[in-house]
Amino acid sequence: MVIRFLDKKLQLLYTSLVGADNYPRGVVDAFLEKVQIIQNAKDERDLYALKSLHYEKLSGKRGKLGERSIKLNDQWRLILKPLVDKAGKLIVIISITNHYK
Repeated sequence: MVIRFLDKKLQLLYTSLVGADNYPRGVVDAFLEKVQIIQNAKDERDLYALKSLHYEKLSGKRGKLGERSIKLNDQWRLILKPLVDKAGKLIVIISITNHYK
């Protein structure tokens, strides 16, 4: 799947590890791994099929906006949104959030 980053800081984190010190090391490693998995997925069904991702629709306002999450660890989540543009399906990576704050 094609990936776009809503937050340029996350794009820098992914491409050159700029800002990695803002997150626990394990979260950064999981983020890099999950983005690779998303890129290799053919579509959203592949993400649902990988149960270890815990790919799920968010509830409340964020869910109504179509946002989804992938578990990075027990505490941190990768927030994203599936979209369709002229080129086809894509995933917009929105943020990394601390689930309990």
